[in-house]
Formats: sequence, C-alpha cells, structure tokens
Amino acid sequence: MAIQQKLQARLSQKLILTPSLQQAIKLLPMSTLELVDLLTQEVVENPLLEEVPAEEQQQADASAQVDKADPDPEPTSDRQDTWDDADYEYFFGDYLDDGYRPRAPREVKELPPIENTLSTTSSLADHLAWQLSLRTSDDLLREIGAAIIGNLNEDGYLVASIDEIAAMGAWPNGEVERVLRLVQTFDPVGVAARNPQECLLLQIRHLGLEGTPCETIVREADYLRLLQRHQGAELARRLGMSIAELKRNLEILQHLDPKPGNRLNPVASQYVIPDVSIVKVEDQYVAVLNEDGMPQLRISPVYRRMLDKGSNNSEETRAYVKEKFRSALWLIKSVDQRQKTIHKVATSIIHFQREFLELGIEHLRPLVLRDVANDIGMHESTVSRVVNNKYMHTPQGVFEMKYFFHSGIHSSYGENVSSVTIKQRIRKIIEREDARKPLSDSRIARLLQEDGLVLARRTIAKYREELRIPTSSQRRVLY
Repeated sequence: MAIQQKLQARLSQKLILTPSLQQAIKLLPMSTLELVDLLTQEVVENPLLEEVPAEEQQQADASAQVDKADPDPEPTSDRQDTWDDADYEYFFGDYLDDGYRPRAPREVKELPPIENTLSTTSSLADHLAWQLSLRTSDDLLREIGAAIIGNLNEDGYLVASIDEIAAMGAWPNGEVERVLRLVQTFDPVGVAARNPQECLLLQIRHLGLEGTPCETIVREADYLRLLQRHQGAELARRLGMSIAELKRNLEILQHLDPKPGNRLNPVASQYVIPDVSIVKVEDQYVAVLNEDGMPQLRISPVYRRMLDKGSNNSEETRAYVKEKFRSALWLIKSVDQRQKTIHKVATSIIHFQREFLELGIEHLRPLVLRDVANDIGMHESTVSRVVNNKYMHTPQGVFEMKYFFHSGIHSSYGENVSSVTIKQRIRKIIEREDARKPLSDSRIARLLQEDGLVLARRTIAKYREELRIPTSSQRRVLY
C-alpha cells in the first residue's frame, strides 16, 4: 500500500479574537477614569487621532440643536472618501466625518480656577513639631524631639525603641526618655505611646483618674483579657465592686481613644464618580451616561488627506498612515460601542429594578447576569465585563452596577425575594429585638417563615455573619 501526499482545500468556520476585537473587549471593564487615561495615551501615540477643540464642540452642539428643530435638512455637499479601500467607507462611514460626535450634546461647564480647589491639611508630625517649638528653645531637645516625632506611625505610636533613637544622634538614653515624656504631654493626648496600654494610661493620667478602678483595669493584663471576653461579672468580682459601678468605669474607658494619631492623619476621601445616572423623565426612568472629562476623538484631516490618490507621498508613508488610520478607526468605534453597551445594560437594569428605584432596597428583585444578557441579546461574559468597576447613580443612592445582581429565594407566596432584601429584614428583626433576650438564628428563621420565606438556620447564620452581627449569646453579653 503506497502512501501519497495530497493538498486539499477545506472551508471551515473558526471563532478568532482579532487584535481589534481584543481591544474592544478590553475597553468594557474599564472605569471612566481608566478609559480617559487610555484615550489620552492613544492620542499621544497615534498621530491620526486628535481631540476636537472646545470651540468646535460648541458649534457641534448648536448644529445638533438645529438638526433637532429641522428633521429634514438639505445635504450641503456629497463627501466621498478617495481611499481605494471601500470596506472602511462601509463599516466606518459615520466615523470618517471630521466633526463626528456620537454622544449626546452636553453643556460645557465653566470650572473654577485650579488655585481655588487646592487645600493643605496639617499632619500629626506638623502639629507635634509646632508644639515642640513652643515648649523648648534648646537645640538638642528639638533634635531629639524631631527624631521621636519622625518615628511615629499613623496611629501616633512610637515604633522605635529608646536605644534606636539614641543611636541616631549619639544622645544619652536619659535625655531621650526625658524628651519622650515631654512629647507624651502634647496634643492629642496619648501620642508617642509605645503600646496601647501606655496610650490609655496617658489619657487616664490626663483626666486625673490615677488610682481609680479605670487605671487598675488598664494596667492589669488579666483584667483586660476579661474585658475583651465580655466577662463583666467575673471582672466585677475580682475588683470587688457591683455591676453598676463597673459599668460607670467602663463608660469612661469607652471614651478613650486607642489611636489618637488618626484624628490628625485623616485618610483622603475616595470620591466615586458614577458612570451612569438614572434620571426620571415624567413617568419613565432613563439612563444617562456620564461623559464629563472624556475626550471626543476624531481622525486628523491633515493626515487623512495623505491617503488620497493624488498625494505625492511615498508608499512607505502611505502604509504607515494607513496602519494608524485603521487603528484609530477601530478605537473610535470600540469606544462608541462600549458606551452603547453600557447604556443597554443600564436600561435593562432599570427595566428589572423599577420597584427598587421607586420604593427602596426592600423591593430589590433577584437578578442574574443571564436575565440581562437575554434581555439585550448579548453574552453573559459581556454583561459581566460591563458591570465591572462601574457605578450607577440612582434615586436611592450610588451603587455598583454589580450590586443589582443577586440570587433569589422563592417564597411561599409565589414571588422571588432577593438575598439583599432578606439581609435587610434580618437586620431589622435584630434591631427590634429585646436586648435582654436576643433572638437566636432558629427563632429568626421561624419569624421569616411566618412571612413566607423558608430558610435554613445555617443560611440565617451566614447572612448574619455577612452583616457583621454577633451571635445571640454575644449580644446578650454585650448588653
């Protein structure tokens, strides 16, 4: 039997992710700020991309208003691309216009001057250095004090030992300890302590409570462990006092600050900029994309004319411009497609969660990615990428778009109830309970069963732990 080699042509279909499609998929999970950074970088790297100036944007807004008023405008000219590749004219015809603006017109807001938006806050180190300069004029003490202040963490605790600080400038240990005691008298009270116990003792001393049961509780490690375990009866017995007297002392301890430095080292607020806003127009809710700060891109007409047949450019130049032209068109189309997809998903969420928008969290419906995917005719993975890192401003507040997707539990009344709604009911049941007789997880399950929600005790315990609510026995001890 002879073996022969033959060449055969075979036609088959394969699903291949082209680089352009990969770019479009990569844009979906990006937040608005990340997308702005990407577009800015692309404008720098691709000479065919340019941002439309603000003056032309205003003219485009004015022309858009005229087009709305006159639905049948007469064409002013017939523009035809002279590039021989007709496919780009077919697929990107709307994007080849120099003044292309796919997004809805928006007003250009006058921003305040940048110098009016800047502010400085005093840090813990600045506050302590200022007090040190007022308390002493000795250069040696100021150097040691600066070394101590420089070794404080954000909570105000000293993270270096006396020996380590003394070695920084060859200072005597006695001088370092003397300056440390001086710094420990500064505001905020309790700063420069070496451990939480010393921090609380400094605050007790400042309040003039030396020799009181408060100092005894803090100074004795066994008493602190009993307090941590909520064994109040045993702690009162060892101190030889009644429960009422112990409560009065514990109220004082509760007002002490174990992290005094946090007040002067505030964490910078992280503001959330919603990607979508839900606006009620008459009786309907409408999704409006937030595109403030997003650059509007277009193809540079100067470089685009280099592709015309009549231009005197070399083939190498035309090939380079053609490659950048192709990349720029795909980017503009991908951004536009991203915005349209986000709008579709937001509109579908409005359709499913209208009761939540009207009445609040207790009316949040169970929703999965498959429901929205089927509604808008897209794949679940696409919807998953869209809702990632996106925020939505609703009449009930600002929420992540992922917040609206939760599993549901079928009630005996024939309706599906979201797990978020069940957690909210559990929280309200515990808030209304008698603190002297906290409800167990089994009792909460029976109360929910009376409302038609059949849940296992372990499910109640899982939801309660997610809400960070202690067990019934722990709540009883806390009371």
